[in-house]
Amino acid sequence: MLRTHTCGELRAAQIDLEVTLCGWVDSYRDHGGGLFIDLRDRYGKTQVVFSPESGAAVQEAARGLRNEDVIQVRGKVSARPEGTVNPKLITGEIEIRCVELEILNKCKTPPFLPTQQDMPGEDLRLKHRYLDLRRPAMQETLLLRSRIIKMMRDYFEEQQFIDVETPILGRSTPEGARDYLVPSRVHHGHFYALPQSPQLYKQILMMAGYDRYVQVARCFRDEDLRADRQPEFTQLDVEMAFVDKDDVIGIIDGLVQRTAKELKGLDIQLPLPQMTYDEAMERFGHDAPDLRFGMELVDATDLAAQAEFRVFKAVAEAGNRVRGINAKGAADKYSRRLIDELTEFVSNDFGAKGLAWFKCEADGKLASPIAKNFTEELLAKFKERFDAEPGDLILIVADKFSVTCKALYALRKRLAAELKLYDPKQMHFSWIVEFPMFDHDEEEDRWVAMHHPFTAPRPQDLEHLASDPGQCRAVAYDLVINGSEAGGGTMRIHDNKVQQQVFGLLGMTPEDAKERFGFLLDALQYGAPPHGGIALGIDRWVMLFGGLDNIRDCIAFPKTQRAADLMTDAPGNVDRKQLEELAIKILRPDELKK
Repeated sequence: MLRTHTCGELRAAQIDLEVTLCGWVDSYRDHGGGLFIDLRDRYGKTQVVFSPESGAAVQEAARGLRNEDVIQVRGKVSARPEGTVNPKLITGEIEIRCVELEILNKCKTPPFLPTQQDMPGEDLRLKHRYLDLRRPAMQETLLLRSRIIKMMRDYFEEQQFIDVETPILGRSTPEGARDYLVPSRVHHGHFYALPQSPQLYKQILMMAGYDRYVQVARCFRDEDLRADRQPEFTQLDVEMAFVDKDDVIGIIDGLVQRTAKELKGLDIQLPLPQMTYDEAMERFGHDAPDLRFGMELVDATDLAAQAEFRVFKAVAEAGNRVRGINAKGAADKYSRRLIDELTEFVSNDFGAKGLAWFKCEADGKLASPIAKNFTEELLAKFKERFDAEPGDLILIVADKFSVTCKALYALRKRLAAELKLYDPKQMHFSWIVEFPMFDHDEEEDRWVAMHHPFTAPRPQDLEHLASDPGQCRAVAYDLVINGSEAGGGTMRIHDNKVQQQVFGLLGMTPEDAKERFGFLLDALQYGAPPHGGIALGIDRWVMLFGGLDNIRDCIAFPKTQRAADLMTDAPGNVDRKQLEELAIKILRPDELKK
């Protein structure tokens, strides 16, 4: 070893010990008679002193040191002089009196320093990710990630789960997002697909008798990105046989309880609360509501129908919805200009046609530019419906149900942050259950799977598969943490006939189903047990338990929102010979149109 100790290890108990340390120069201070540097590695920082006793050659070499140089120092552990102890450092009581210095690698002037206060934009940090990863915050996050994964593995081993690896190169079986395709050199014109999830493999494992499977799985989806989504991601994949949904949820409840206790010191009471999908959409406008605060959505469609306000009346008569939220005590915080900004927000980003508002005045009456279209009696009913008190601000969207959900969900989320309605360190865990089995694609006029095509319907809804698929509810469940989907799972179809019926509803002919999923349909005929599972987004768990806003900060080498790796310039060009071996020709965009 090039070092005897790390830079975060030495304490007063090691005074007078001869040690060798290695690390990066974090800072340096030349005080004339002596030079001081802070030497850093991922364990901490230690102050190193180059004094006249170090020798002229060592001092001269030390004066050439700069930030991020990699060095090795040998010296004796000494107590810091009285009045110079640094309580902010775990090594703050000691320093190393250097007698030997070796420069292992010089660093040219970096584009930014890992310890500087104001960090540059994300693109520059991703371009030089090796510097960014030296930041203490990044190192803490990756250590947290490692700890969470170990806790997960330990927990599932205790529960008698078997860790099984599934293939990365598989068959393209579209499950919603686009596949990443890998051409075969041996089988020209044929492609592997990178797994969107190990979904079918883990179901096959249940049919093979491995009734408790777990895997830390790499997954790939070629889809549009955002702050909490990546083209390649990691999930904890779980599957269980001879269980119902409550068994799967119960296992994850135990994991949540342990993780919250060990990482946050929180005592989580089990079982975690559950809410149906329909209730979540009515009360919060979203299937992953943030329950750290109230401000629930209120329906006022029946009252709107009684108003002379043309917009409300037309929406109600068309069978659409008039819904809103009450921002308690916010009337004085939002001027007319700020309300106009909120109106643009819900209109431009979420398709709402406008935003109506009322302020509850000191006398208890509702005031608004549209108040003249309401009788005093009707205004009193609106006030009662929204539980308004003096100082409250009521914000209302009148539109299709889906639009009111999207607009008010986003508005609720924005106002909660601006009004500081919750403690960012607070955590709330819950389940959303009974999702719709199908969603109707209006453009293509066909049914699509709400989760994936292997999701089991509730037994009582089997009769609706043929008559009214829109009424079917799935045995599906999502874990929600602080308004983010932290995991999702379903019970699976284990009957061949039901699976074929679902494929048919999704527009697959028997021939299509056989071509895409023949191996699954075959396996279902050879003794398939009832089974179900869940996938937990590890990247998102790290983001949520680490109190971060961007999932890219939870991944060592992430992609940008354009799915590019700025450090390695991936994706990149390949040699012509490689394409020829794969029998692939690249067409220009204008050639594609032909």
